[in-house]
Amino acid sequence: MIGHLNGVLAALQPPLLLVDVQGVGYEVLAPMTTIFELPTVGSAVQLYTHLAVSETSQQLFGFLQEHDRQLFRTLIKINGVGPKMALAILSGLDGMALARCVADNNIGALVKVPGVGKKTAERLIIELRDKLTAQNVGAGDKPLMAAVTESSIDHSAEAESALAALGYKPIDASKMVAKASAVQPNADSATLIRLALKSMAPA
Repeated sequence: MIGHLNGVLAALQPPLLLVDVQGVGYEVLAPMTTIFELPTVGSAVQLYTHLAVSETSQQLFGFLQEHDRQLFRTLIKINGVGPKMALAILSGLDGMALARCVADNNIGALVKVPGVGKKTAERLIIELRDKLTAQNVGAGDKPLMAAVTESSIDHSAEAESALAALGYKPIDASKMVAKASAVQPNADSATLIRLALKSMAPA
């Protein structure tokens, strides 16, 4: 089991990042709430990791905070919630926002997450109600920091690609990014992703 990685952030293509640990590159999937807090490419980074093994693949998931990893592990123990869905949930909702959804019985906010239907949302609220604590939710909202470096890339296309990788339908991802672009023209990829996800989060 790989419990953590301590190396250099070598590349970033949300939600995938590459961490170089003494010459060995680890591909890691991370929720957007983690990606927004990453340092710039080329900087040192330490991630708490979870290795998900299935019959067809092995995927490594990374988090800057231990409580985020614990929340991810709590989510994937719920019937019907796999690693991909947990990644999407934690990309659209940080720990505190998820706790508020559970406390307020806010099914509507959860069904906005790709792959989460009404029954799954109801199950999430029921099973998380007794499991979410200050320890695995975190002390509060964390500041968001853009992690994608400036380049000649099409920021809208990269943002749409990242949202699609999280499970949003391409047409929905395109609409979300278009709305975000209208709010903040000429924004970089990370800002577009943040704004798009924020538009899906509970008020």
